[in-house]
Amino acid sequence: MLKNFAKAKSLRFMPAAVANGIGQVMFQPCILTGLLFLVGIFIGSIECGMPQIGAGALTGAVSATLAGTLISPDLIQHKAGIWGFNGTLIGCAFPTFFAANGFMWGALIFFSILSPVLQKGLNSAMSACNINSLTIPFVLLTWIAILAAQSFGNLKLIATISDSTSINDSLNYSLQDIAIYCLKGISQVFLINSWITGIIFIIALAICSRRAAIWAIVGSGTALTTSILLGASYDAIANGLYGFSPVLTAIALGCTFSRPGVHNTIITLIAIVFTVILQGAMNVMLLPAGIPALTAPFCIVTWVFMLSSHADDDVSHSE
Repeated sequence: MLKNFAKAKSLRFMPAAVANGIGQVMFQPCILTGLLFLVGIFIGSIECGMPQIGAGALTGAVSATLAGTLISPDLIQHKAGIWGFNGTLIGCAFPTFFAANGFMWGALIFFSILSPVLQKGLNSAMSACNINSLTIPFVLLTWIAILAAQSFGNLKLIATISDSTSINDSLNYSLQDIAIYCLKGISQVFLINSWITGIIFIIALAICSRRAAIWAIVGSGTALTTSILLGASYDAIANGLYGFSPVLTAIALGCTFSRPGVHNTIITLIAIVFTVILQGAMNVMLLPAGIPALTAPFCIVTWVFMLSSHADDDVSHSE
């Protein structure tokens, strides 16, 4: 009886939980931020000729949030959108990589429902280390779907992972072009290739946290500079493909899990650069399997630096 009451009460907060879940992709449990993220996704997806990505993001967020309500009675977590962000990203990824047929939509809903289950299990396993799963449920489930599609003909892949290591020196370096590359790095967090969406995301972040908005810009700008200096391919730079994981690393380490200060700023900048390098390495490593790195570099780098920070805290407490 009490469980049913708790679930009914959770459903009353579904719209807010879904919006917060979309905002939580960039660590912002804010309804208005989540709604603006969704607006940006729809605008960018329509601009790119793939409106199904916007519909997928909303479908994934709703499916994951509903599933999270069933597996966890914690109303605070539900309202904060903790269970929705991996589903949101799955909802963006599936229409990007798969043909928009009934099988894709069924898989999108199914894997979105699985995301809070995997998230809860991984969070439980990682709690001893004082870290959480971040977006790794999205990464793992999307990898599984892409690999499985190679065995099942009705789930049709429309995007293939190609070698992008070749250097193209036709990159334009005007202030306007650099700004567009940077903004696309932010929009690519949701797999959207649109500088307009990047602007909307920055505004959405600033509504909830000006520090998060600043770190998103710093993360994308630092990643852009690093990728140019290291000689990344034109397509990858121009489309912001080295920006999205560093943006998440910047927000996570710069203002979500750490206190502000000079020391933390330096550490975060180092982590951003490392995220770019790790993404380049993972792109090559995963190429034979035909799967993208997605946000795995962000997860790995954030875990490493958070564990290092916890180790420093343990040492200082023991002295």
